Amino acid sequence: MLDCKLINHSFNPENIVAMSAKLCYSDKTINQLLNEMPEVNSTKNFIKKLKEMGHLSPFEHITFTFAIEGISRTLSHQLVRHRIASYSQQSQRYVSEHDFEYILPPSIAENDEAKAKFENLMHTIRQTYDELVAMDVPKEDARYVLANATETKILATFNARSLMNFFKLRCCTRAQWEIRKLANLMLKEVSKVAPNIFDDAGATCKKGYCLEGKMSCGLAPTLQFLIKKD
Repeated sequence: MLDCKLINHSFNPENIVAMSAKLCYSDKTINQLLNEMPEVNSTKNFIKKLKEMGHLSPFEHITFTFAIEGISRTLSHQLVRHRIASYSQQSQRYVSEHDFEYILPPSIAENDEAKAKFENLMHTIRQTYDELVAMDVPKEDARYVLANATETKILATFNARSLMNFFKLRCCTRAQWEIRKLANLMLKEVSKVAPNIFDDAGATCKKGYCLEGKMSCGLAPTLQFLIKKD
């Protein structure tokens, strides 16, 4: 089962973002800015203004680290495409995959015939993997028979700006179901510690427009449509 926990984040993240942005326009020292802890409402309004202006570099100074388990290699292959992040993943080269767990997609789980075929194949792969290892094939080579469904674990650290982009792409209904589920869990986690930063994070349909063009699910008008309408 997919499990995602926020295990670490920058201290006082919203104030760090505000201070970083003010540094660009202030003649004060960094220590002076750090000592001037703004009021909550002031910080909230300032962060909102930064996002409206598109001044997003200050959001790169704060980071969030997630412990993620119960995901497939299919998901992790998509996750690491978000390159402005740091990852540490359980190695199939060094960690034995005897009796590996696997992720069963809902569309297969709901179909008895498909589920039986899927589970039979996973059993065959497990057996083949074990046989190869017993023949002294190195784990790094035996893993070639493993399925994309094989369960994996990963630590991921993002800065806030990269997370905003991640949520924009992966919370969208067009995203693959598993990574969309993870993205929504990650958004829920960071919203607890930095609510003003992530209050409008997620798919762009939350803001009233869609970037998917002809592939749009229809929850919001596409950007092309809005441009033509104007």
